[in-house]
Amino acid sequence: MSFKNKFSLPKLALFFSLSAICLIFCGLFINSSPVKTMTAEVATRQFTVPVVIPESLEFAGEKVSLSNFDVREALDRELLVNTYFQSQTILYLKKARRYFQMIEPILKQNNIPDDFKYLSLAESGFQEKVTSPAGATGLWQLMKKAATENGLEINNEVDERYNIEKSTQAACRYLNHAYRMYGSWIIVAASYNAGINGIKRQADFQDSRNYFDLYLNEETSRYVYRILALKQILENPEKYGFKVSEDEKYPVLRYKEITLTGSVNNLAEYAHNKGVNYKMLKYFNPWLRQSSLKNPTRKSYLLKIPEVGTRSFELGNK
Repeated sequence: MSFKNKFSLPKLALFFSLSAICLIFCGLFINSSPVKTMTAEVATRQFTVPVVIPESLEFAGEKVSLSNFDVREALDRELLVNTYFQSQTILYLKKARRYFQMIEPILKQNNIPDDFKYLSLAESGFQEKVTSPAGATGLWQLMKKAATENGLEINNEVDERYNIEKSTQAACRYLNHAYRMYGSWIIVAASYNAGINGIKRQADFQDSRNYFDLYLNEETSRYVYRILALKQILENPEKYGFKVSEDEKYPVLRYKEITLTGSVNNLAEYAHNKGVNYKMLKYFNPWLRQSSLKNPTRKSYLLKIPEVGTRSFELGNK
């Protein structure tokens, strides 16, 4: 049977039409294949990338040996941890102005390098009331023994580790004492974590006063790098993907100081008499540990009383 006899012209037209339609659908299928879709997804996907390691870095005027692979990798670890713990680091950036304005002048008065404000941040995360499992507390995470040895009062009614100015003074005394022993601010920072005697034992055994050459326990071996990472990020936030405007930062709190020499049976009533509520009195004076202050020795205390309008975020940020 000939081709002409098998297929009439109308049938041939229908055959070619159907073939053309099949080819069009095949083309559409190919164009919308998974390969094409994946390519588009990859083009728009946001990738997690490594952090920027600075070309050079100093702490308290002392150089960090970034040419050593172990130092570089240890710093990289802490930069990654703090860069990609975004919620925590954004809080640090928001709080820094408030706390640094209280800490910086005291460090300067005591000849402590300004970089030690980042040690306070590493210790407490700007949490004034945080207490470690070992019992260290306050912005500088002072143990009771170290606090009393450096001039702070701690009893049932008063704990001056929660007084930012006084605890900073106590920390400065410790830091200056450690510096007289070691002559290196980086070693001093490490001793704040491991203790003066703990660092001395390792430094003597390993015959080195260079922190970056010492083999230390896990916590202390990471400690200085954490401080360095926080310094790097807070000084260069946009380089690490953070952008917090001045209006978004927590305001510096304004207050007046009054001297208290007697006893107070009811601090809530006392607060109302001063034009504030009990919550604000305790917020500004967390070193007051009870709802009263007997003060049997009639010691003089400075209380912070917030100024009018301080509680308003809009007014406080101006």
